[in-house]
Amino acid sequence: MKKIRVGILFGGRSGEHEVSLLSAASVLQAIDRKKFEVVPIGITKEGRWVTAAHAERLLTGEKSEPRHLRAGDPATTPAAAVLRRGESVLVPPIPSQALVPFEREASAVAPSSPDHVLSVDVIFPVLHGTFGEDGTIQGLFELAGIAYVGSGVLGSATGMDKDVMKRLFASAKLPIVHHVTFLRGEWTQAPKKVRSRIESALHYPVFVKPANLGSSVGITKAHNSKELGPAIETAAQFDRKIVVEQAVGGKRGKARELEVAVLGNDAPEASVAGEVVPVKEFYDYEAKYLSEGSDLIVPAKLTRAQTKQVRSMAVAAFRACDCAGLARVDFLMEPGPRGRIFVNEINTLPGFTSISMYPRLWAASGVPYPQLIDRLIQLALERRTDQDRNRYSL
Repeated sequence: MKKIRVGILFGGRSGEHEVSLLSAASVLQAIDRKKFEVVPIGITKEGRWVTAAHAERLLTGEKSEPRHLRAGDPATTPAAAVLRRGESVLVPPIPSQALVPFEREASAVAPSSPDHVLSVDVIFPVLHGTFGEDGTIQGLFELAGIAYVGSGVLGSATGMDKDVMKRLFASAKLPIVHHVTFLRGEWTQAPKKVRSRIESALHYPVFVKPANLGSSVGITKAHNSKELGPAIETAAQFDRKIVVEQAVGGKRGKARELEVAVLGNDAPEASVAGEVVPVKEFYDYEAKYLSEGSDLIVPAKLTRAQTKQVRSMAVAAFRACDCAGLARVDFLMEPGPRGRIFVNEINTLPGFTSISMYPRLWAASGVPYPQLIDRLIQLALERRTDQDRNRYSL
């Protein structure tokens, strides 16, 4: 059988660049090479798309001066990518079933020949954060008519925006924490008014977050009014929209942080539940990736009823945001055996190393890491087949 050609896309311009490299390295190591032909595609922090050889250097942190294409260069269209063997490809300005070669090694095939088209069966974007899981790169794939792992433009965008996400959760009647959303411009122009709005609606402590970012980047816990201003200034560095959330548990103690992995398209399934016990006050970027000591407990110590509840809520959150392929849904549980459980957020492209929570949850649910990669690729192809049934004109 012909191998399925999979482009593993990693790196990117976001603050989660290094996390993406770790995820990609794990996927490249575990993917079934007998079934899939693998094409590593790297994106530098500057936004340059690099060849396979340089992509491997990018994974190990080596610096190089690769031959590259970059959006805006005179010889390219706004969307350019580079594949193996030095073949550079770009997305055509109209929908197509394949990427079209921009330049290639000497060939007797005429540039206009259909045989000159370099096809990619599916893209596996292991891109976290801005420009990777916010719907932007997904829009590029849609223009090219290429199958890709994960949620579409809408699901990705709503899964990134914590404000819109919460609105969708509320419309689906899912329990969420009290919160206040405002724009950076509002804070700049009338900080006292914004502060008054927050303090009249919420009680300290509160979490201050940029609405569009991942891996807990830019998030601060403000315990009092003195800490609120600096926390907002930190969040405002990363996004124009800022979300301030009521801390679950408050003075009674820290909330329990629960996570459930979801897999599927139209009929999503939930994994067992897991729990994160952070080494710090909350599971911030340092606790996730830099410090040692945080515990990942799989399965979480919950009652049967609580487990059933969070799994059901995870699928409902997945559907509310119109997600596809994969997502990890995070919950906050009040301290105590009968604490209320709130949906915190959904992550449409969670960390994907073999020891990350998403794969660990599925491994504990009977789906080992290599099989999970295979399943995600199949879901991407199924979704593309379903999309191809759509008509775009009368």
